[in-house]
Amino acid sequence: MDVTEKLIKPLTEAKYLNADNADRYRSIMRIFFENYEKLKYWMYQEEVYAQMKQHPYFQEYRMEQCQQDLAALTEWKNLVTIQDTRKVSSLEEFKNKKFRYQMSQYSVEIERLVVRLENLFIEGASLEPTLLERIRRDVERMGKMADADMDTVYTWWNDLNNDFIRLNQNYQDYIRDLNSVKAEEMMRTREFLLFKDKLIEYLRSFIKGLQRNVGVIEEHLRMMDRETLSQILDKVNQYELSIPRMDVEVSLSMIEEKTWGRYQSIYEWFVSENGRENEAGKLFDSTNEIIRRITRYAAQLSEKNALGANRKEEYRKVASIFMKCQDVSEAHKMSAMVFGMERPFHVKGDWNRETESINQSVYEENPGVVTLKPRIRTYREKTRRSAMPDSSREKEAVRSQMLQQLQEERKKLAELEVDGRIEFANLPVIEPRVREILLKWLSDALEDGTHSARTDDGRVYVLDMSRKEETCVVHCEDGNFTMPRLSLIFQEDR
Repeated sequence: MDVTEKLIKPLTEAKYLNADNADRYRSIMRIFFENYEKLKYWMYQEEVYAQMKQHPYFQEYRMEQCQQDLAALTEWKNLVTIQDTRKVSSLEEFKNKKFRYQMSQYSVEIERLVVRLENLFIEGASLEPTLLERIRRDVERMGKMADADMDTVYTWWNDLNNDFIRLNQNYQDYIRDLNSVKAEEMMRTREFLLFKDKLIEYLRSFIKGLQRNVGVIEEHLRMMDRETLSQILDKVNQYELSIPRMDVEVSLSMIEEKTWGRYQSIYEWFVSENGRENEAGKLFDSTNEIIRRITRYAAQLSEKNALGANRKEEYRKVASIFMKCQDVSEAHKMSAMVFGMERPFHVKGDWNRETESINQSVYEENPGVVTLKPRIRTYREKTRRSAMPDSSREKEAVRSQMLQQLQEERKKLAELEVDGRIEFANLPVIEPRVREILLKWLSDALEDGTHSARTDDGRVYVLDMSRKEETCVVHCEDGNFTMPRLSLIFQEDR
């Protein structure tokens, strides 16, 4: 992107489209534009006011408002003014400054764009194979343009560019419409089946035009000599430079850049090189993908309609046939015809038969039950709600058991205590659970800085480490272990 002064400056000429009183501004600019197309470029204030008053919407419009609106549009550079001094007969009339107004060049293009936007949904876009054929004929004439005069070359160049711009814009707009959300929704309706064949035929005719013309255009562009191309583009540049322009300064470098850029766009649209796919190939793939999507949606709609109609009639016909059967035996035979060898439906399972006899009919055996579940990700089996069971008795039994176990452990630990001390060296053979409790008490005291801790029932004890250099052996039911000779001294009575 080339950031120029024209790009970064505000476009005040478009302010009238969204400013306050835009209804008045836009109506005035439309009056100027319609007169511009009739080759009437200059208008007086009275003429504008008279045309505004012709519409019922502006019945209360005043001349003072018209003068203010014209002044605002002039300030925004939408109108160019010139003082009319031809009919001045007095100094007072000269001071009143009677102006004539003309649309600026920017305003003309803006109004053209607005008119096109207003008719956007009426005009629409299209795919025209004839544009490709015209471009092919112009490209085939490219080699002859080196010897032609500047007028012929410039006319040929304008025709080629206009056709290319129209082709490029039309296919982009048309493909965008087919890929829109609205088009996707329409393709899912039954009304789409009425014109899908016409749409597919239209797209296929355009693809045929692509296949028929793109290859020829690409070959001619590749074979074009660089020197011949320079001669042709130089003639175009010289003709552009020779066109007189009012209030516009155009340099040769600007024209050359524009001309080369347009040729490069045409070249890249049709020619593939350096592993890069051309735009024509991308358009070919996009159009084919749209045809596939249209065909897929149409097949789904047709299948859906066929299933809804045919199945209903089939079920009704089968039911009426079964109702005409005289007995169960005849109904069995009819069932074999309807659901038998023509369209068998087998449910495979591991069932235990009551007998292995091959002569026993399936109607004489007990039926097997098969539970079918939906094959969707969101399916969940229903949970049966039930009341919460009363487990107070079980809880009370567990609580009593734990209290009894705790009392037994305290009793065993109390038996190990002598005069408020538990000497590890003098312990008898102890159970593994008692050993765990004693080692936990020992660990809690070692973690404390004062070597003191508290048991689960709140008793405070201190670890005596005065004889830790000596060792002792603690005898347990599951083995013996050697440890320093330590003691636990309780600070209060039980």
